[in-house]
Amino acid sequence: MRVKRGKNKKRKHKKYLKSAKGYRSSNSRQYRSAKNQLKKSMQYATRDRKAKKRTMRRIWISRINSACKANGISYSKFISSLKEKNVFLDRKAMQDIILKDPEAFADIIKFVKD
Repeated sequence: MRVKRGKNKKRKHKKYLKSAKGYRSSNSRQYRSAKNQLKKSMQYATRDRKAKKRTMRRIWISRINSACKANGISYSKFISSLKEKNVFLDRKAMQDIILKDPEAFADIIKFVKD
């Protein structure tokens, strides 16, 4: 008996083509190209979710570093002093303090310097 895949094939192709909307050229119009591009896109998405965490941490550190230099202390001395004084502030929280309330960050630096 012959199996005709009309509905199933069309449903599968539509699923891939719907996900590939917005891709350039044949990657959004042809099933085979769209399937390959989606596979590659999923690999990029997985990789870049990890990379995003690294880049955000790098941004936080650079902001903290510039704020420390403006207050007359180096970043490394500031972080080591925080650990000595048992102040448990993560870099994301410190960056938020710098952006929202710079005077509070200056007070933290004064506390750390003493």
